[in-house]
Amino acid sequence: MEKKQLNVKLNDLTAKSFIELWESVWDNPPTPEQTVLALLNSIFIVSVYDGDKPVAMARMLGDFGLDYYIKDVVVRPEYQNKGIGKMMIKQCMKFIRKNGVPGTDICVELCAAPDVIPFYEQFGFSSNESKRLKRTCHIDNVL
Repeated sequence: MEKKQLNVKLNDLTAKSFIELWESVWDNPPTPEQTVLALLNSIFIVSVYDGDKPVAMARMLGDFGLDYYIKDVVVRPEYQNKGIGKMMIKQCMKFIRKNGVPGTDICVELCAAPDVIPFYEQFGFSSNESKRLKRTCHIDNVL
């Protein structure tokens, strides 16, 4: 089978593709309803396709003034180590530089598993003494 050219898309990722990419690296994907809301409320999304097949994604949350958070960085295992992750992080940083307040510093954060910390360090990210706190909140049916 002939490999098609990789295609980069900005702010054009479907919930179905998001979930498909999530499942390529993680368990317990979000529901389609959660995913639609997450994508609608993301300020920037970069995705990569091999033909019609989604192979990578990254999305960003933020307030455009003080903080940006890079989230859900996924590259299908068979497409890793080909520069796709690097390209997506560069696209995120380009978006921040274009949309931030000139002359100011902006906090850019992400959460990374220990084995991929060196990947992010090449972009200037570093660990600090803070611990990431997490809590899951179950949403009950509201009457």
